[in-house]
Amino acid sequence: MTIIEAKGLKKTYRSKSGPVHALDGLDLSVPQGTVKALLGPNGAGKTTVVKMLTTLIKPDEGTAFVDGIDVVRNPKAVRRIIGASGQYAAVDENLTGFENLEMVGRLYHLGRVC
Repeated sequence: MTIIEAKGLKKTYRSKSGPVHALDGLDLSVPQGTVKALLGPNGAGKTTVVKMLTTLIKPDEGTAFVDGIDVVRNPKAVRRIIGASGQYAAVDENLTGFENLEMVGRLYHLGRVC
């Protein structure tokens, strides 16, 4: 089963110097039970993708589904089933990746996995 499916995602921002194409037709498929990393230089669109998948911004074009739920048509349902941990928490530099995830899990009152 695919847990995240995105096709043709596009997002353009306006700036004083003209349009900035943050995403220009991104396709992404993440099978359930896997981990997928978004890697790239500054300005590659990584944050834009995450904001779209977490319903913080809408794509200009394309579709995105999380667990079969359309992120544009039903953002509240998506928000009920996801959790997101930012990279720059106030204690980020003092925590390992695992500790950061554990902290966010506790904030959401999730049970222990390990």
